[in-house]
Formats: sequence, C-alpha cells, structure tokens
Amino acid sequence: MIEWAPFGVGARPVPHPVATPVVWSAAFGGALLLVGLVNAFVGQDRPGLALAALSVLAALLGVCARFTAAPGTAVLCWLFLNAFGIPPTGTLDWVGHRDTFWLACLLAAALTGTLAGRLIHARAAYRRVGG
Repeated sequence: MIEWAPFGVGARPVPHPVATPVVWSAAFGGALLLVGLVNAFVGQDRPGLALAALSVLAALLGVCARFTAAPGTAVLCWLFLNAFGIPPTGTLDWVGHRDTFWLACLLAAALTGTLAGRLIHARAAYRRVGG
C-alpha cells in the first residue's frame, strides 16, 4: 500500500559534517583567492583586512565541518596570510606575538563556526523531534 505524505513532514536526519579533506581543500582555495583579492584591491600594507577576511572564511567553513578540521583550516589560512598577505611576498617567517595572535584568531573563528553549525543543526533536529 502506498501512503502519500506531503514534502517537509516527518523526521529528517541531522546533516553529517563535510569530510575534513574537503574542508581543507576549500580553505586552501578560499584563502588563496581571498589573499589575492585583498592584495589586488587594497595592497599588502593592510594585513588586518586579510586576517578579517580569512577569519570569516574559517568561520564559514567551520559551520559545515567537524571540530577536528579547525586546526588545519586555521593553519592553511595562516600560511597564505603569512606568505602572501604581508611583504616580502612568498616568504614564510615567524614573528612570535603577531603570528601567535593570527593563528589564535583563525583557530577561534574556525571553532566558533563549527560550534555554531553544530548548535544550529542540533536545535533544528530538536524542533523536528519535539514538535
């Protein structure tokens, strides 16, 4: 016997997070694109703007990712910021306080995005089950 049911009715599963390699690939491509755009339109003399753009990228990627993807996402974004967001271009260096702050900002953004994504999905699942 066939039972007809309208769309949108019934329990729907909570979406699974995107695989970590896919998130890291998106972080790689997105960070390259964002740093390139900031350098082209603003210049390398404003790394704070590049950090803000990369933090937003890390947070957006975190919404659909697992918590284990956050450190890698932060490091990939930091690599592009350090290598191409500040002069001299193409040179990785470590300035203790600056780079520690940048990594902490990017990691916090990725973790915040992941936490927000998990809470949004959990709340939606609770509403569907709870009525």
